Amino acid sequence: MAEIEFDHVTKRFSDGTVAVDDVVLDVADGEFMILVGPSGCGKTTALRMVAGLEKVTEGKIRIGGRVVNDLDPPERDIAMVFQNYALYPHMTVHDNIGFPLQMHRMRKTEIEHRVVEAARLLGIEELLKRKPRELSGGQRQRVAMGRAIVRHPVGFLMDEPLSNLDARLRVQMRAELVKLHQRLGVTTLYVTHDQTEAMTLGQRVAVLDRGVIQQVDVPQRLYRHPANTFVASFIGSPAMNFLDGRLEEGSVVVGDHRLGLPDEVHRRILDGAREVLVGLRPEAFEEPQFATWETHGSIPAEIEVTEQLGSETLAYFRIPALRALELGERPVELAGALAARLDPRTAAVPGSRLELAVDARQLHLFDPESRQSLLSPE
Repeated sequence: MAEIEFDHVTKRFSDGTVAVDDVVLDVADGEFMILVGPSGCGKTTALRMVAGLEKVTEGKIRIGGRVVNDLDPPERDIAMVFQNYALYPHMTVHDNIGFPLQMHRMRKTEIEHRVVEAARLLGIEELLKRKPRELSGGQRQRVAMGRAIVRHPVGFLMDEPLSNLDARLRVQMRAELVKLHQRLGVTTLYVTHDQTEAMTLGQRVAVLDRGVIQQVDVPQRLYRHPANTFVASFIGSPAMNFLDGRLEEGSVVVGDHRLGLPDEVHRRILDGAREVLVGLRPEAFEEPQFATWETHGSIPAEIEVTEQLGSETLAYFRIPALRALELGERPVELAGALAARLDPRTAAVPGSRLELAVDARQLHLFDPESRQSLLSPE
């Protein structure tokens, strides 16, 4: 195993496009690190530079303390798992898994031992004589993982390996990846655009936007203490709601509505009275009779759409004469609406009007210009 280090790494393509911009990131020995962000943010380019498939324009990449910028991919002792599995269709599962060892001219007895060991670890022993066309998507992904494991590398690089699987199988494979990492303890750098994967798999998560790392932290701190509006809107589904507001004498005013700030929020404010961007996650709203927390004010809600999910109801609503800011993802027809995660017993139905209590302990404040958080971490 080995640490993977990005030391002020930049990747600039020949047309001038900067895909990765001055990235500083340390992946600890044995850590499962996630790179997450929207399409085109530079996460796959960063991964390919570690693998040696893309040249570094500026900065250094170290693996186990050794600078690898000028090393060919085979010299880096890193195994990569691709989105499309990259299996050889004419080979059996056994030969696909063992192929990297054959290329290194390893003895047949050692190849056999490692292939069987990897297959047992992944639960695919009965598939060793099959060809890839005879396998399901999940089985093919396990074979691709086996081909990486069999090399006993110092690190794994995974480029959206679950994106071609259906939703149910993705959940299963996420759990299997966690267990696999617990058993092997190999340093892993995993790329995804799926925030659910990022939050459930990563010991730490690095959020990228336009080639720049926005925040690196454990999943729950990313969710509870986003450094800026990009992280706040990208992490969480439905996305955080944003409204224009201003701070006034221990309260935040949104339109004509005043929300009192509890002490635990007020003492974290880094600046005084001013205009702010107010962020509230969907779970910060509830009908008063179902609220399990002390309310700090309420707002009138005109319900547009509800989604009954059994354990909860998602409601999309509008505040009269007030429009939400579009910093997160919303369907076009719900532009300007807010999202609330309500008790399943709610009376909210499309067309209804009601008061929603607000839990101001979950309130986030951002600078309107820099979009950086105005709250210190707890």
